[in-house]
Amino acid sequence: MTAKDLIELWIDRLEAERLRISEAGRDVPIVASQGRLVQTIGGLYLYEFILPPGISLSVDLPLSIVPSDEMEPTEGVVLRQSGDRVTVQAIDALGDPVRPVTLIPDLAGLLGTSATRLKEMVSKTDAYHLGPSERLVPLLQMPEDGAQAFSPTSSVLTTLWLDDRSLRRQKIASLAMELIRANKRILLLSPDHQESDEIVGIIARTMKSGGLSYKMWVSRYEMPITSQSSGIDLRELGFEAQMHQFYAKALAEKASLRRKYERFRELAPFLAQKAGKQKDLDEVRLLEWRLVTQLRDLQTKMADVLTTLKEFETLPLLQRLGMQAVGKNVESLRQYRVLYQSQIDELDKELDIAKVRIRELVPEASVSREVRAEFDELKEDIAKLGGTKKIRELLAAEEATNRQAFIQNRRLVAATPTRVASDPLFSRVRFDVLIADEAPRIAAASLLAAAGLARERIIVSGDQHDIASAGFWALINMAVRAAR
Repeated sequence: MTAKDLIELWIDRLEAERLRISEAGRDVPIVASQGRLVQTIGGLYLYEFILPPGISLSVDLPLSIVPSDEMEPTEGVVLRQSGDRVTVQAIDALGDPVRPVTLIPDLAGLLGTSATRLKEMVSKTDAYHLGPSERLVPLLQMPEDGAQAFSPTSSVLTTLWLDDRSLRRQKIASLAMELIRANKRILLLSPDHQESDEIVGIIARTMKSGGLSYKMWVSRYEMPITSQSSGIDLRELGFEAQMHQFYAKALAEKASLRRKYERFRELAPFLAQKAGKQKDLDEVRLLEWRLVTQLRDLQTKMADVLTTLKEFETLPLLQRLGMQAVGKNVESLRQYRVLYQSQIDELDKELDIAKVRIRELVPEASVSREVRAEFDELKEDIAKLGGTKKIRELLAAEEATNRQAFIQNRRLVAATPTRVASDPLFSRVRFDVLIADEAPRIAAASLLAAAGLARERIIVSGDQHDIASAGFWALINMAVRAAR
């Protein structure tokens, strides 16, 4: 049997189970008497509800939450149930404390979504990677007593069977760190959220000891149900928290850029006007310099004329005759004096006008050193970003978060099988390596759905005795465990 044949077999079984549940009406509303808000991260809210006795909800089961008041219904997913208390991740706030709510499970919808993902793997073979999945087929088809002896190790499929859980997980953590250093993208699969929190904490601690920044590379897809694991604050590794922090920072930077751009637009015309005034001031000062130069020349000539008139009678005869020969006599000198004086008076008037204009232009053209430095810095920043046109495009860009782009930047993404098989986000992202921790406790359908996302390698880890005790890989006793 090939991987495609096995996937088609599980499609039929999932569809049959979905039809049986729909006909039996198993998705009945459940009234939760009370609830409380556990924590809020980004746009997600973690609530704890108290269920009626005898009610059991499966992990990762999607449900609708209908408040008893006039609040709008919201959607959620079950993360854990302990006794009569169920932990639900909701996408809308319900207040705190929470009044009685009605929980409407959708197990049939979950099975249908999982079956659709498997159908896509069969019909869109170019979009999925069934090569590594082929190596899983012999393991999933082995009888329960023979599967324990099936321990292949190759570059595509590696099994890590150890009874000692702590030692096994430490080996997984070391292997994950090596893969991250090799720039591989890893999908880490755990059967439930408690297991996922534990293994993520161990991997993060190992990376920290090895000098790697686990906050940068590791992401826990759903909200962690435990705040700390192995001394690591898991709330910092939640996908929603990381994405919220990233986009909050991006929005803050965008707001800062908008303020800079608006300030630049405010200062640009202001300084352009100041530059125009400075140009006028420079022209008037140049005119003043020219007038002063002309005035000094006329004053020099006037002084020569006055000196000559004063000393004319005492000048030697030959000198006076020479002056008269060129038209310089007492009468002409007096005329020169009158002419020079009129020109000096005219220049004085023009200088007075220029000085008045200069006094007016000085404050109009002046710019404080702080404003000039601020504008120069803004101009430099805008030039580095590509100019005002590029900034306008950045500011006009849509601010909606891109979950796919963000998750593709993580080196290790930890999730549960059902979320991987049913969440549309995972149908659009691919990984280099799949690590299935506690693999015998993961239903074969979910394991195959996750294996189709791995391009290069699959690592299966767990306790060999769980293969028989869990029975999740036994086709003859197949039960839809992905939602349980």
